[in-house]
Amino acid sequence: MTEVSLQTPLAADSQAVAVALAAVLPAEGLSGFSIADVRTAIDQMGVQLPELPQVGEVSEHSVHANEVTFTVRVYRPDVDARPIPALLYFHGGGWATGGLDGGVDYLCRDIALRNNIAVVSVDYRLAPENKFPAAVNDAVAALSWVRENGPVLGIDVNRLAVGGDSAGANLSAVLTHLDRGAIPALKSQVLFYPGTEYAIARPSWFDNEHAPVLTTADVLWFFDMYATSDERSDPRVCPSLNQSFADLPEALVITAGHDPLRDDGINYASLLERDGTFVNHINIRDTIHGFMTMPNLSSYGTAIDLVTAHLGATI
Repeated sequence: MTEVSLQTPLAADSQAVAVALAAVLPAEGLSGFSIADVRTAIDQMGVQLPELPQVGEVSEHSVHANEVTFTVRVYRPDVDARPIPALLYFHGGGWATGGLDGGVDYLCRDIALRNNIAVVSVDYRLAPENKFPAAVNDAVAALSWVRENGPVLGIDVNRLAVGGDSAGANLSAVLTHLDRGAIPALKSQVLFYPGTEYAIARPSWFDNEHAPVLTTADVLWFFDMYATSDERSDPRVCPSLNQSFADLPEALVITAGHDPLRDDGINYASLLERDGTFVNHINIRDTIHGFMTMPNLSSYGTAIDLVTAHLGATI
């Protein structure tokens, strides 16, 4: 496992984002808003993205499972190339915000183009309207749907990866444990600043208590919306509570220095390494939570190159 020192001052571009957010957010951070206001604010951030990368084809499909329906969006870099590997992607947003558009739309397009793979982005159900285990059930159903529909989609189901950012990385990590032993096996996992445990007294929870984008209070607020106190002992909520981390897909774990979740991700990477699962962990010291949906940041460029190398080697 590769690791660097944890934190340096914010890069100039990340600092500019921090200043802009401080001007519009309450002192408490996102948790000072209502959930409706947070969703609106995140949607507005998506308007400021650069021009979207143009892929060969984008299609949306309905997934019906567990008596509910949700949407997946499939990105293909080249309409005619078949079959190709695929990344099943889960967006962030504290299990309570986010969707298929905005920064995650840019990211999925970019990954598809850089790696010549399909990307399947999942619009799973959100809390607090749909609490745990709704999102987990949707994640499992989405993977089953990709495997079942791979031939029609032009996807090689023997070369699947799973990934996500923040709460989406949590769902991705959970899914690798639930899917362990499946045939064909998942080949790879990509976890951007994952939330993997609840309120463990690690330094980043205190060092970054008032960090830009996501504060410690915000993390607790999102957990409260997603799962009850009793459910937080379930490894499907906190995947670091699993008994074994062996025989999981090869992992890339990317954390941010100025993020309360930084040390959660570092600990999760160490658990993977402890039990013999290959993991490459990189902590980008001078950036903020959420940077993978901010393509104008230099940290995005650093990380997307790491993702390209990892996927190229694993799927």
